[in-house]
Amino acid sequence: MLLDTHGRQAVDLRVSLTDRCNLRCTYCMPEEGLDWLGKPELLTDEEIVRLVALAVGELGVREVRFTGGEPLLRPGLVAIIAACAGLAPRPEISLTTNGIGLARIAPALRDAGVDRVNVSLDTLDPDTFARLTRRKRHQDVLDGLAAAEAAGLRPVKLNAVLMRGVNDHEAADLLAWAIEHRYQLRFIEQMPLDAQHGWDRSRMVTAEEILELLRTRFELTPEPSAARGAAPAERWLVDGGPATVGVIASVTRPFCRACDRTRLTADGQVRNCLFATGETDLRGALRSGASDAELAELWRAAMWGKKAGAGIDQPEFHQPERPMSAIGG
Repeated sequence: MLLDTHGRQAVDLRVSLTDRCNLRCTYCMPEEGLDWLGKPELLTDEEIVRLVALAVGELGVREVRFTGGEPLLRPGLVAIIAACAGLAPRPEISLTTNGIGLARIAPALRDAGVDRVNVSLDTLDPDTFARLTRRKRHQDVLDGLAAAEAAGLRPVKLNAVLMRGVNDHEAADLLAWAIEHRYQLRFIEQMPLDAQHGWDRSRMVTAEEILELLRTRFELTPEPSAARGAAPAERWLVDGGPATVGVIASVTRPFCRACDRTRLTADGQVRNCLFATGETDLRGALRSGASDAELAELWRAAMWGKKAGAGIDQPEFHQPERPMSAIGG
């Protein structure tokens, strides 16, 4: 098992497959992009599958989510997923994507073993989308969402970040649209994980503000706290249900006490927290001939040292040097 000194067990593994992305979201990276990892630095397909198999077979991981950067840019994605879906015990497999290219690959992802997808969509307006992402690909995302739903990758979840003065006026419209299309919407407070380190706490649209915006049109009833479990989103029934909306208040209401995640970066580093300032190198050990038992011990030690909280709600918080694209969301 992957335990820490605060009694938490990590059963949810986030695997970044690449640091590359085909969007340039203003809250994530600069317009010119970043210095991407070289191919020799990335874990190979076989190395990823070996480490996921170790996590599932020896360390108690039950859920695996593939992320990026943008995971659909990974050439071996379908084969990696199929290999992980063939593990025993079989983990629940999900994918977080910006949706570009999803229309083409959704049936193959389903056949390989993906159970559900999370798609980022911050706006219903193509012009605002282009302003936020610096790319004119809005319709591609909508097509990807429709294809995921048609392929049965349900529930299709939407992740939306509201930016003050840019798209915050769309909160209620996004929720109405998501309900109409049977998508599950989750708003996420903007987090300090941008490569530019330009995040400004005072400019962030908070969870309370998001709820106020939604309540201008909908009646929101909190779900019982027991229903949340270790999920990051607090959820509300919309107009009595069955539709729900979630808010992930990573900054103003951190959920560290219930965290059950461990993270593997695209270059083979274990991160015990999204906001960790240190990492444990599995890639180097793996390529030096370490056994599964030795790799497992390194992974356990990395998680054992996990802090009680990320400290993001504290004035002395320091943003991690590595941007979101390298860490994996």
